This record gives sequence, C-alpha cells and structure tokens, in this order.
Amino acid sequence: GPPQGCFACIAKPPALRHASPVLSPSSAVQLMESKGCKGDSLRPVGPCKHSVEKKTMTNPTTVIEIYPDTSEVNDYYLWSIFNFVYLNFCCLGFIALAYSLKVRDKKLLNDLNGAVEDAKTARLFNITSSALATFCIILIFIFLRYPLTDY
Repeated sequence: GPPQGCFACIAKPPALRHASPVLSPSSAVQLMESKGCKGDSLRPVGPCKHSVEKKTMTNPTTVIEIYPDTSEVNDYYLWSIFNFVYLNFCCLGFIALAYSLKVRDKKLLNDLNGAVEDAKTARLFNITSSALATFCIILIFIFLRYPLTDY
C-alpha cells in the first residue's frame, strides 16, 4: 500500500544525519517531486501519531455570545436626580444618584447581576430620602399651622 505518516515521523538515513548537502531551491523542488525518491521508503508503515493530534486540533467550533437584555433593569435615574436636587435629606439623594449612575455603567458593561443589586440599593436610598423629606415637610407645615407659642 501507499506509505503513511508525516514528515515529522520520517527517519533520516545515517548518511544524511551527519552531513546534508546544500541544494539550490530549484534542485530541491525537483528532488521532492520525483517519484523515485528514496526518502519515500523511509516513511513508517503504521499510522502516524501526529495525524491523530491534527484531527483533534483542527476541529472548528463556533461560539455565539448571547448578551442579556439590560433594558429590563430600572436605574431610577430621574427619581435620584429629583431627590438630589429637591429632597436631599442627609445627602441620601446624592447616594441614590451615585448608585443610579453605577447601574447605568454596569448596564453598558453587560453586568446584569451587579446592575440589579445596585438598582435595589438606589431604590432603597430613593425611598428613604423621599420618605424622610416628606415627613420633614409635613412637620414643617404642622408647626407653621400650629406654632409652639400656643402650647
């Protein structure tokens, strides 16, 4: 049968191991193309170990990256700006605004889990700031309606 193997598995004859003659490129090509080259008989008869490695290494694979839909994460940006500008009770509106900006950054980076956690924190600070500021406004109206001098 035809000889099997690869060029890495060909054993060089003892004469070529010690000194190999320098050939011109054209004569080397003619020597390689000739059918009666005596190097063909030097190939191993069995299957080559390198051909098995090539089969496993050249298996093409396709990777498809699917990004999560980040439009579902609410960043509470407008609510945070309102709390920062109008109801900034103990700087809670500023903290809520900082977390809202972090949510927007993480949505751009496709970090959905981090965006959800920061959105929860921004929502908590917005609720706290709104509730405390509303409570203070109600207390101010009560004290304006009923001044302390009447008690």
